[in-house]
Amino acid sequence: MAALTLEIPELIFSFMRVTPEIFIEQMKLTAAAEWYEQGRISQETAAGIAGLDRTDFLLALARMGKDSFKVDFDDLDRELNRE
Repeated sequence: MAALTLEIPELIFSFMRVTPEIFIEQMKLTAAAEWYEQGRISQETAAGIAGLDRTDFLLALARMGKDSFKVDFDDLDRELNRE
């Protein structure tokens, strides 16, 4: 597994009222949710990045106000109009 080192000013933890460990968890979840929302990674991959199982990842998306499932409305329209 690759490791990433970021230099984050200590003051940010006070501003956000979180510990460095919580900050890291939130960063991973935010990145995973964004990449999933963009369609760049699967739900399963996003959950893994966030360090969650799929159910907890879906619940986290709901808390964040993000869509849990991607719908391509053009594809849906074609499916509905098939005979």
